[in-house]
Amino acid sequence: MRPLPEILEEVNSVIAAACAKTGRRPEDVEIVAVTKTHGPEVVREAWEAGLGIVGENKVQEAAWKQPLSVSGPEWHLIGHLQKNKVRHALALFSTFHSVDSVALIDRIEMIAQEVGARPHILLEVNMSGERSKDGMRPADVPAAVERALSCSSLTLEGFMTMAPFTPEDKIEETRPVFAGLRELRDKMETEFGVSLPRLSMGMTNDYRVAVEEGATWIRLGTVLFGARPKVRPMRMVDAGDAGESGEGGGEFDRVLD
Repeated sequence: MRPLPEILEEVNSVIAAACAKTGRRPEDVEIVAVTKTHGPEVVREAWEAGLGIVGENKVQEAAWKQPLSVSGPEWHLIGHLQKNKVRHALALFSTFHSVDSVALIDRIEMIAQEVGARPHILLEVNMSGERSKDGMRPADVPAAVERALSCSSLTLEGFMTMAPFTPEDKIEETRPVFAGLRELRDKMETEFGVSLPRLSMGMTNDYRVAVEEGATWIRLGTVLFGARPKVRPMRMVDAGDAGESGEGGGEFDRVLD
């Protein structure tokens, strides 16, 4: 594996070229370093290379990894958030990319008020219509935006989506997904009279197209750190979890999924 600074130089060149093509500024695009299944040493490597945002897919993985990692980076949750993990997630992450329902907005707002948190959120939208993808339908977005804007403890920053995995020689097929999210964001800004500046879209195989279509956060893992380790991720079990909410108060134990 080549040194991360060398890889980043190439990635930043791709970002700069994509921005030049569409009249954007490269500094308006930030990399979310996805460290899923990698250890705390990768978080340090990313931080020392100048990457200020770490993205994790699971609350339980961040719970054991974060205390062992270098301080400094922002931690973003980019994977699906279950309602019974919200309290734990609020203690770990500043931003949630994958809020996919009004019910989850309500849950985050309620717990955030209880604990005095001020999270930032993105609404995850399933622009491709794939059943295997998380995210709300585009038709459900206006109601979710309206609810999020009414909340006092959370801040709606924008939207997130995932394109279908596409071979490199057909990568242009992802463009309608990214363009569609940008157009939806623009429509919501006009309809509600607000600024929603963040678009989280684009991963290792398609980030160039995503940047050309307006991405401000690109979620990169494999291109930066290589293939993910073939290990089972750790999860955190709270012995006090009980009931529908799952919001218990016991101590965490590290166990394998």
